[in-house]
Amino acid sequence: MAKPGRQETPPIVKQVRQLRTRSERERTGTYYIEGARIVAQAIQAGAEITLGVIAPDLLAGQHALDTANALQATGAQVVELSVPAFESISFKENLQGIGAVVRYRFGTLDDIAAEGRLWVALDNVGNPGNLGAIMRTCDAVGGAGLLLLGDTTDPFHPTAVRASMGSLFALKMVHAKFEGFVEWKRKHEYAVIGTTPDVEQEYRDVTYPAPAILLMGSERLGLSEQQQAACDLLIRIPMVGTCDSLNLGVATSIVLYEIFHQQRQPTT
Repeated sequence: MAKPGRQETPPIVKQVRQLRTRSERERTGTYYIEGARIVAQAIQAGAEITLGVIAPDLLAGQHALDTANALQATGAQVVELSVPAFESISFKENLQGIGAVVRYRFGTLDDIAAEGRLWVALDNVGNPGNLGAIMRTCDAVGGAGLLLLGDTTDPFHPTAVRASMGSLFALKMVHAKFEGFVEWKRKHEYAVIGTTPDVEQEYRDVTYPAPAILLMGSERLGLSEQQQAACDLLIRIPMVGTCDSLNLGVATSIVLYEIFHQQRQPTT
């Protein structure tokens, strides 16, 4: 029994708090999003929302109110929280009083077979902020999704979700081991493109095949010899300053936009 004058933490609050850990996200197959904009994006994208949380005293502006109504209309359980309770589950500085628990599902390599669009494969990427930024760029160039290979960080980490700016709802996610990816590649017509400073041809001096997968390695080490061997095309991004590498999200964006530039249809 709670001590006199002490308010017990609502079970819903405990449930949402636990989603801060990767183990709980993987156990439940769900993750938490917060803010009127991203909740509205999730609803519009048809994401499966299992729970909504609203702090009425924090809702401000017509967009927030409309999103709260749309959340109620999804049919998911929606729980009203006090400001302190909502604050205890929040990972944002600017509290907007609305959040949702969303179910996710990873696809398999077989799901890619019929796709002819551009994919990004990430092997052993550790920074969720980089992962979220890559999601955003992949979506911007019309990419199909991400292949998360090896020990790549969780795309549903709060930092990754925030950095994606809602783009994760537009992308497919596939989890696989690198060895499985290489075996899959041998059976399909996707060309794999990689970056390394150890080749002469620069990223703007080649014609990119389609369909293609851009393979990027860890932030610290880049592509290993084994990963480079899996590539059909290796390119480098030239640099003339004192730094010897680019941020992974930046490097990925540079190549994705060159592929996009070459392959998009001219508008009339």
